[in-house]
Amino acid sequence: MTIIWAVLIGSVISYVLSSMAGDAFPLMDTLVLSAIIAIAIFVLGDGILKAKSE
Repeated sequence: MTIIWAVLIGSVISYVLSSMAGDAFPLMDTLVLSAIIAIAIFVLGDGILKAKSE
């Protein structure tokens, strides 16, 4: 589910930013952004946030 949400959030962010700039929707950039968001969620969820709650 994390990867699905990362793709959706990354797509929305990429679409809004490309629309504001007047450029075409870059699919490859969207997938890269989604991968970065997914990695950040995995690191925060398994590492930093879990360590603070213990």
